[in-house]
Amino acid sequence: MAALQTSPAIQRALFFSSICSSSSQHHQHAVFKGRKGVQFQFRAEASPPAHQDGPRRRQILVAGAIATSISLSLPESASFAAEAKKGFQAVNDRNNGYSFLYPFGWQEVVIQGQDKVFKDVIEPLESVSVNTIATNKEDVRDLGSPQEVAEALIRKVLAPASQKTKLVEAAEHDVDGKAYYTFEFIAQAPNFTRHALGAITIGNGKFYTLTTGANERRWEKMKDKLHTVIDSFKIFVV
Repeated sequence: MAALQTSPAIQRALFFSSICSSSSQHHQHAVFKGRKGVQFQFRAEASPPAHQDGPRRRQILVAGAIATSISLSLPESASFAAEAKKGFQAVNDRNNGYSFLYPFGWQEVVIQGQDKVFKDVIEPLESVSVNTIATNKEDVRDLGSPQEVAEALIRKVLAPASQKTKLVEAAEHDVDGKAYYTFEFIAQAPNFTRHALGAITIGNGKFYTLTTGANERRWEKMKDKLHTVIDSFKIFVV
C-alpha cells in the first residue's frame, strides 16, 4: 500500500521542481473508503431503482458494467495500443491520451491525486496507477538518462522516505518515434517489500507515469503479467 499512501501531487511537484522546474505544488491525499478502508468507485451505469430487485436488478447491473467496460476499451483508431489480450482488460483514456492493459479482476479505485488506479482487492500491493502532470518539456530524454530520472522519481514520488529503495534496472525504448523510459525497482518497508515496474514518457504537454507492482513474495507469479502491463502502456495525440 505504501506506493499508494504517499501524497502524489505534492511529491510530483517536488520532483518536477528539482529536475524540470515546471510544476506547482498542490496538497492532495489518497482517499480510500469502503471495505477495509478502501472505496471502490466502479465505472458502471447508475444503479437501478430499489424496487427492481432479484434477477432483473442483477441483469441491469451486469449490463451496465459490461457497457462501461466496452466504453473504456473501444479503440480510438486502428493504432490503439492496448489491444485485447486474454486475461487482461484495456483502458483507453481519450481525454488524457493514453492506453494500457491491466489484469482481469482488478478493480478501479479512486485515489485523489492520481489519474487512474486499478488494484487487486485481495492483494492490495498488486496494482497499476497512472499519473499525469503538465510540463514544458517535449521529450523524456530532456530530463536526463533513464537511470537518473528513474532514481529521482522513485526517491521523490514512488516511495516514502522511510522505505529503502533499490533501482534494479532502467532502459530507454522507442515506440512509434516516441521515447519511453522503463525501470524496475524494489521498495522495502518494515513489514513488506514491493517489487515494481514503471514507465514514463512525455507528450501532449504532459509527463506520464505508469507504475505497477506486487508484493515481493508474489513477484515470480506476477512478473509476467506486470511486464505485460508496462509493455502495453502507450500515449497518443489528443
